[in-house]
Amino acid sequence: MKGDRVEIVVDAGGEVRTYELTATRAGRRVEISTGRGVIEVTEVTRTGTPVRTARFMANRVLALVEHPASDRLVAGDEAPAPGRQRLRSSA
Repeated sequence: MKGDRVEIVVDAGGEVRTYELTATRAGRRVEISTGRGVIEVTEVTRTGTPVRTARFMANRVLALVEHPASDRLVAGDEAPAPGRQRLRSSA
């Protein structure tokens, strides 16, 4: 979905750098995968084709924050269980 965004905060040896990967068009999403000491953040199309990818060494990543496009229920999603609410950002 347009609006999916991931912020990555990385220790760059004496300074901290922040990177941001955003879904650039409607229908795209941002996926995160981890493996073998590498965190990979990828923007993918509806069909799963990667558009662009950013890779970071896992031991250098200080924070990884996901910002979803919206809290609306999308076709195929389940409603929250009774007595539970979806968490919403206070910002």
